[in-house]
Amino acid sequence: MPKSENIICVWQKCVLHADMDAFFASVEQLDDPTLRGRPILVGGEGGRGVVAAASYEARKFGCHSAMPMALALAKCPHAAVRAPRFDRYSEISQQFMNILRDQSPLVEPISVDEAFVDVTGSQLLLGSGPTIARAIRARVYGELKLTVSVGVATSKFVAKIASDLHKPNGLTIISSEQTRDILAPLAISNMWGVGPKTLPKFINAGIHTFGDLQNLSEEQARARLGESGAQWRQFALGIDEREVITEHDAKSVGQEETFDRNIGDMTLLRAVLQEQCDRVALRLRASAGYAKCVTLKVRLANFDTFSRQQTLNPCTDSTKTIWQAADALLAAWRMESALPLRLIGVSVERIDRMRAEVQPELFPDVAAEVQRKLDSITDAVARKYGPEALHRGVARADSRRNKRDATNDGPRPEAG
Repeated sequence: MPKSENIICVWQKCVLHADMDAFFASVEQLDDPTLRGRPILVGGEGGRGVVAAASYEARKFGCHSAMPMALALAKCPHAAVRAPRFDRYSEISQQFMNILRDQSPLVEPISVDEAFVDVTGSQLLLGSGPTIARAIRARVYGELKLTVSVGVATSKFVAKIASDLHKPNGLTIISSEQTRDILAPLAISNMWGVGPKTLPKFINAGIHTFGDLQNLSEEQARARLGESGAQWRQFALGIDEREVITEHDAKSVGQEETFDRNIGDMTLLRAVLQEQCDRVALRLRASAGYAKCVTLKVRLANFDTFSRQQTLNPCTDSTKTIWQAADALLAAWRMESALPLRLIGVSVERIDRMRAEVQPELFPDVAAEVQRKLDSITDAVARKYGPEALHRGVARADSRRNKRDATNDGPRPEAG
């Protein structure tokens, strides 16, 4: 089992994954003491409401984020339901991220309540990775009165796995020597990015645990899972060379995709673009940023590359607004050219939320508030199942060859 106490070591590379426990629900219990110890569901009520967060008391009854609220209440009829309070969650999130940045400047938020922290360069001043992790947990509880689970490892992927092993309020340390043995017995559903839509692919290939994937050769993994099989196998072995990328100062957030074949079908192109907008907006919100400009990038079969931009006024982190701008740019491009595309991508010029000039509305837009709640559900799904869970219902796997997740115009592989 992974050790959790009394380890003093300085690794060549040390990455933490800090994940607030049942964040939305815990904030509700913090602000309303009568809710403490009770099952809490945060989300929309009504026939189409969805759970954005469930307290650990509610999880004992089988409730979880991304579940229809009606089903959650059927499982736990006595649960208290609270509407999301996004301004409050954002306030706490900023305090949490500031605590992390006090330990290292290399902080990569991946949601409002979790982040990677590279403390490799902090260890000489602040102590070993486990020591820094304990300091983070103590400060979060002391200053915010909330708990956080922290995983300590030599890579982002293993640190993420570690933080999930002993929730809530856990500290799990996995050294490089322990990694393969600890990962081997874990169900493949525990791999970040393997959600309900992806899991059957693994099961049908006879892969039920990390160990099953570890035991395959690279060629066998590709044969069973496609071209991405080699990357999945690397993750199962605990091999992850991705760096912690500080999006706090990023000037742009984007994603692009190169196809196996030239694509002229607008339905398919729009589906790809919409999924890209989902992911870009997710990362934008996680980094506490707003978009002030949307850029569409297209590449033709002859490798001629073109881009179109649209300024957003006011700045926004809304998935719908970013998608509408990107879709309009694609439609305008199609009016100019009917040639099929080899690549399509979208990026946003990012500005820190604190510097964004967003004027409060005198009469708030009800539709915008509904969209904001939908975005929170999307974020909840991504937190639970990983970004891969954000695929929309369009069959297009055969059209995909290579995917790039770009910050500051640089390549950044997917989390899995």
